[in-house]
Amino acid sequence: MKLTEILLVTCSLSIPSHGYRWLNAKIKLDLGIIYSDNYAHKICKFLGIKSISKHVKRKGSKPNREIRNFPNYILAELTPFAPYMVVVSDMTAFWANKRYYELTLFMDLFNNEIIAYSLSNKKGDPNTYHNALHDVLRQKKEYMDFDTILHTDQGSVYSSKKFNESLPLYNIIHSMSIPGSPTENGAMESINGWIKEELFIDFNINSSNDIFK
Repeated sequence: MKLTEILLVTCSLSIPSHGYRWLNAKIKLDLGIIYSDNYAHKICKFLGIKSISKHVKRKGSKPNREIRNFPNYILAELTPFAPYMVVVSDMTAFWANKRYYELTLFMDLFNNEIIAYSLSNKKGDPNTYHNALHDVLRQKKEYMDFDTILHTDQGSVYSSKKFNESLPLYNIIHSMSIPGSPTENGAMESINGWIKEELFIDFNINSSNDIFK
């Protein structure tokens, strides 16, 4: 077996949720060995290496007719060139060891860094949003000289007066997706999916106590 094949097999065993691009990037980052994505794809296909996904069935729902409270400022595909220019947020829910959890995340699109998060095992807990936002506002004090676009969906907490009343004080402009259009916050939706894939596939979460480890 060639070195490339050994490296890809080893990486796929340690992080089975990742596809050939992620595996190739990890080899480059950890070992400094560079292969093209196309070559990595051919090797993975030859060896039968496929990413493992956890598919969740979702019940159908009626379209949300809620009126948009804030316009969408990121449809123009802004390219942030500095921290805290564009921040996106969303909440995702999952089960661990038969317990329900809600996780709210805030991510800076400048470098795709998770800058704040909050976790709760209470369904519909608004504190996950407010606690994480508090951390964002604390960090935003270092970047008060320019405006920040905060993009979210039109969830009840994101639309609430309490959530929005402090934003102007920190030069934060709230942007919102059209109801029923998750692709308008695609970066955050992708991160939510990857996090849950890694929690249950790569890290083999089997206890609620393991989530913060």
